[in-house]
Amino acid sequence: MYKWIVAILLFTGFAVNAQELNCNVKINYERITDANTQVFKALERSLTDFVNNTRWTNRNFARSEKIDCSMFFNVSAFDGQAITAALQIQSSRPVYNSTYSTPIFNYNDKEVVFTYTEGQILNYNPNSFDSNLVSLIAYYANMIIGFDADTFASNGGTEYYVAAQNIVNLAQSSGYKGWGQNEGGLQNRYFMVYDVLSNAYSPFRETLYAYHINGLDRMNENTKAGKEGLISAVKTLTGVHKVRPNAFLTRIFFDAKSDELVAAFSGGPMMAVTELVDNLNRISPLNSTKWSNIK
Repeated sequence: MYKWIVAILLFTGFAVNAQELNCNVKINYERITDANTQVFKALERSLTDFVNNTRWTNRNFARSEKIDCSMFFNVSAFDGQAITAALQIQSSRPVYNSTYSTPIFNYNDKEVVFTYTEGQILNYNPNSFDSNLVSLIAYYANMIIGFDADTFASNGGTEYYVAAQNIVNLAQSSGYKGWGQNEGGLQNRYFMVYDVLSNAYSPFRETLYAYHINGLDRMNENTKAGKEGLISAVKTLTGVHKVRPNAFLTRIFFDAKSDELVAAFSGGPMMAVTELVDNLNRISPLNSTKWSNIK
């Protein structure tokens, strides 16, 4: 809860109305060799300004609360206006009483197509679909904020997920990929937010909160208690596995946390980890090689 306490103290001491995100936006256009690259440089500047200077919520964020994140566009095709790319989104948040930042969200969206012309103004209207680019950025901005909020307060991200869900609903009739539930497969923007908000997958959000508040945030002052919190959080996540083995949300969690979990148990104090490793192998078998390093 320390983040909210800091926010209250800062707000009562002096007014700060900073936007929510501190986002590093990069456009990789190395594969495009037959076009004027100025448009990609302009897009990078425009997106950086749009992401970081749009106010995505009604909450007042102190400057110290801004969420560190990045958006990396790997462009694969360009026909003059239409851009095809993969979008890598990452976010992190500080761990209490340490200099360490923990990864929260690490996702590669491979279904990114949008139009952009140099000088185009990007504006976000939560009540309309104006362009696929704006909707993509707005969707992931809200998901980043939602995931972050869930790590500080139980179900703290609900209003931001609801905003992302509204973006999905508005975008479904656009014809762009990634917004629909009937595209084949259960892993796109539609399912990400609908699963997060589903009661059936509530253990995922419970895990986000417990993993950070009862686990990582306690590590510096009581390493054993922190490790016990991590073990308990992973056990909670098995509730998602019971609903749907190899669930999308489980993959999202471990794409961000697998390396961190191994590192957390690589040093003392020694813990009984048999149940932890068993749970990890059951719910994330693709990472079994990593789990074998937990001793």
